[in-house]
Amino acid sequence: MRIYTKTGDEGQTSVIGGRVRKDDARVEAYGTIDELNSFVGQAAALLHDDRFKDLREQLAVVGQELFDCGSDLAYTPAKQQPYKTHPAMTERLETWIDKLEANNPPLERFILPGGSPPAALLHVCRTVCRRAERRAVTLSDEAEVNPEVLKYLNRLSDYFFSAARAANLKLRVDDVEYVRGARVFSGGEEPDRQTEQKQGE
Repeated sequence: MRIYTKTGDEGQTSVIGGRVRKDDARVEAYGTIDELNSFVGQAAALLHDDRFKDLREQLAVVGQELFDCGSDLAYTPAKQQPYKTHPAMTERLETWIDKLEANNPPLERFILPGGSPPAALLHVCRTVCRRAERRAVTLSDEAEVNPEVLKYLNRLSDYFFSAARAANLKLRVDDVEYVRGARVFSGGEEPDRQTEQKQGE
């Protein structure tokens, strides 16, 4: 089997149902999910020892589910099939987040990406996930998309935030606080102001 086909040499690519430009909003959306999945794979490879068994297993599931999300976004209306992304996937993310946050130390300030290499990479996953969500929202203005993909990506970025903090905790490395900001978290409560860093809309 040849890897190259030469069919995309003029700037078009195939989606399920036809061909579009490679900078089409649909390709941008599922392409960014593919980019995110590459970072997820890198993070899973970095979390190789037994301390991270739970996170590594969760990331393996996330990798499969991100492929489902990308597949759903690759459908054009003319060739729509049953979607793969469903509510139970988002509900499982919420369960993971709750368990991670039950063990993570209380937040007092906003935090910066970093601390340990695994946490830093999980923050990369978080920010790329936010971009994937934005690309999917843009696509949803132009075409019908599976709304469960939007929900999943929104919750997934929160998962990466919690997982990054959990990685630092396991390594006994402090989160990097944004020291120029005020103490916006009190007693573990969420701030009133929603932020791109942790909170979804």
